Amino acid sequence: MQNTIRVESLVIAPQWIGDAVMTEPLMRRLAARGERLTVGALPWVAPVYRAMPQVAEVIEFPFQHGGLQFKARRSLAKRIEGQFGRAYVLPNSLKSALLPFLASIPERIGYLGEARVGLLTHRLKNPKNKPPMVAFYSALSGEAGVAADRPQLRLDAAEVDAVLLELGLQRGSYVVMAPGAEFGPAKRWPAALFSEVASRIVGAGRSVVLLGSGKEAALCEEIAAPVNAGYAGRCLNFAGKTSLLQALSLINASHRTLTNDSGLMHVAAAFGVPQVAVFGSSSPLHTPPLSEKAQVIWLKNDAAYQPPLDCAPCFERECPLGHTRCLNDISAERVLQALA
Repeated sequence: MQNTIRVESLVIAPQWIGDAVMTEPLMRRLAARGERLTVGALPWVAPVYRAMPQVAEVIEFPFQHGGLQFKARRSLAKRIEGQFGRAYVLPNSLKSALLPFLASIPERIGYLGEARVGLLTHRLKNPKNKPPMVAFYSALSGEAGVAADRPQLRLDAAEVDAVLLELGLQRGSYVVMAPGAEFGPAKRWPAALFSEVASRIVGAGRSVVLLGSGKEAALCEEIAAPVNAGYAGRCLNFAGKTSLLQALSLINASHRTLTNDSGLMHVAAAFGVPQVAVFGSSSPLHTPPLSEKAQVIWLKNDAAYQPPLDCAPCFERECPLGHTRCLNDISAERVLQALA
């Protein structure tokens, strides 16, 4: 793979917010060596790439989650044919490599993935173990030293202030909590414990903002209801009520964040917001929040916790043993101490 000056490059983005954040160091490396970057992304992750100064343009793909959708990919390929000299295919799926192939982009770089030998011109072998995600994506640059990079996101201050004005909030006056996790309940700290922490935060004078998707609105209401019973209107449930850009702005301007291992955890780390991240069935060795201001709570790493969690990390959606000790045994007091 040869580096050239001013290459027009198309980057096919992953579909999850956390993965998208983890690709920022790759964007930084490619832009630094003269590549002009256009990112093709699904609408729900596109705002993450607009928070990367290295990205010149974002194309929102009209594709749905799941399915090959060959006609739609072929139609888009015809529209972009001849515009790019290089493509980076970040997801490992077969369908993600179709667009650059159909658009006849000369250099098409990615991992071998799902039998993509004919679709890619430059193929990296799939890692045998689970490497840190930043290193996994940054290796596609062909450069050394990729493991040391940390994702960085930036938003225009005026844009953030406009969101705060619209939602009636002030910078630093609230703590963001993101109690959801896409993968399943074995990654979610219990709602009752989130409520306990939120009540203590509100009692100390700050508000709490709950963020998540529409699917997590009921979970967030379960957390907010007991808090607002004592402090009316101080725990704000915005799950499913904000755009991703608004959610990014709210995290950017928050005093602290408290999350599970989720995409919004990585967003907070990339903005450099002080944060606490609670891990259960997954591993911070694989997907840590990459920030000096992040604190991880994971009982697997706690020598004082007995009996040891030999079952962790299991990477399962639900606890195979039925106890979910890895999350249930993390006390609200421990989280509050970390937040302080």
